[in-house]
Amino acid sequence: MYKFFLLLIIFFLGGCAQTELLVHTAKRIGQSEKQTPKSGRYKIGSPYQIKGVWYYPAVNYNYKETGIASWYGPGFDGKITANGEIYDQNALTAAHRTLPMPSIVQVTNLENGRSIKVTINDRGPYAFGRIIDMSRRGAQLLGFHRKGTARVKVEILPDKSRMLAHSLKNGETIAKFGTPIRKDINVSKPQVASGSLEPPSGTKPKIIKPKYRPKATRFVKVVNESKNQHFQEEVVIKKPISPTNIYVQAGAFTRFDYANRTAARLSELKNISVTSFKAKGKEFFRVRVGPLTALENADQILERVIRSGFNNARIVVD
Repeated sequence: MYKFFLLLIIFFLGGCAQTELLVHTAKRIGQSEKQTPKSGRYKIGSPYQIKGVWYYPAVNYNYKETGIASWYGPGFDGKITANGEIYDQNALTAAHRTLPMPSIVQVTNLENGRSIKVTINDRGPYAFGRIIDMSRRGAQLLGFHRKGTARVKVEILPDKSRMLAHSLKNGETIAKFGTPIRKDINVSKPQVASGSLEPPSGTKPKIIKPKYRPKATRFVKVVNESKNQHFQEEVVIKKPISPTNIYVQAGAFTRFDYANRTAARLSELKNISVTSFKAKGKEFFRVRVGPLTALENADQILERVIRSGFNNARIVVD
């Protein structure tokens, strides 16, 4: 009987040990699954509504816009972006309301001339009067991290964006902006031997002067391949800048009477005007308030214009 109870206790303890082992193993598996980074996917998305405003994501390789940039980081670092990537506030990425994800855009700070390339991999910003939400690192390189906002120009890079979209759709790995590396192709370079020759007697060696290249400040950062699909070289280009003004644009119309009617509805606002411009062979009439000196003033006027029923009103920089 004593031996029977002894065997029973040993069996019970062994079972507990196995159970504990299974529990710890399950925890490790669960933790590893949670910590496994998700890779991004190509995504356009359906129309959506935020704060009463509709947004229509679409492919637009002619996209170019000026406006106000903001940045986001601390509260979102490590979370999933709109196209399934792990957000890294130290990577060169940004959020946009309608461009395909990912897309490559050139963002230029119109206040200091700094310009960088970033990958669109998230949706936003949803604050009125902002056209792009930069990562923290992007804001640092553009020089408005401490200020919080900046006047910017955002232009899509069509060739790089097309190649990036094509690569993701075909399941290829991205090694650099718009550079697909397929695993089934050998891309190793052959061995090449080279040497230098002495110039012929009686001749002087030709001196070739290097062509002028625009100055660029280069920052190189290693990106963890397990967390990101895009290897990016941090290159800040300095571009010439000109003085700019801030306007609140209520809308742009193909008919002057519509524009004139809109201006009349907003007549209580100061400095409102109707100006014409041509785009793709068509004449448009835009209704604007400004120029405005302070962004805070522009934000207040924008809210008033939107409350008046013009949900597509926005802040522009010219």
